[in-house]
Amino acid sequence: MRELERYYRVLDLEPGATLEEVNQAYKDLAFIWHPDRIPHDNQRLKDKAQKKLQEINEAREKLRSLKTKRQIPHYSPPPPPKNSPPPPPKKPQPRTTYQHQPPPPPKNNPDLSGKDFSYANLSNKDLSGRNMSYANLSGANLSDTFMHKVILRGANLSEANLFRANLLLADLREANLRNTNLIGADLSGADLRGADLTGARVRSGDRLLVKLIGANLSGAIMPDGTVHT
Repeated sequence: MRELERYYRVLDLEPGATLEEVNQAYKDLAFIWHPDRIPHDNQRLKDKAQKKLQEINEAREKLRSLKTKRQIPHYSPPPPPKNSPPPPPKKPQPRTTYQHQPPPPPKNNPDLSGKDFSYANLSNKDLSGRNMSYANLSGANLSDTFMHKVILRGANLSEANLFRANLLLADLREANLRNTNLIGADLSGADLRGADLTGARVRSGDRLLVKLIGANLSGAIMPDGTVHT
């Protein structure tokens, strides 16, 4: 029981939290403690984040396993009454020839290239690793969305809300980011070559509020209209 309470504490949850609360807590903490968010030259913090992420993963898996077992109770058939006659012998079933059927396509197809998500509410979604090249995300709400290593090459993100979005190592080559809200977004290690950031919100006064550690901005049009060289 103490070990179970420890898993709840790791996820900052009260004992007895629902499966939905467990999954949401995991997403929030994984976003905060992901090692890629730590500067590459700070190995001590990266090791700490890696250890914390392992604890978060273990807690999520243990609690999910426990709650799944409780939701699907094991059924045991009742024993036959004493002195009951033996069951009749089973009749042989005719053999049936089955044709091979191809497996169904995966439900979560990562290829979303060219899809229309204009003005869609994708806040807090996990789109990490998805191929969304040339997708239309104009005006979409992507606040607090986890988009680690997402492919957005040539995508239209004009006037989208990317407040506090995680775009670590994202591919944003030639992407349209005109008038996009990037306040609080993490673009560390992102490839922004040739991207158009004209009018994008990245500052509050003189303070830059976007993380661009290790980002490639070669040829990108900056918010003030200048071309980064």
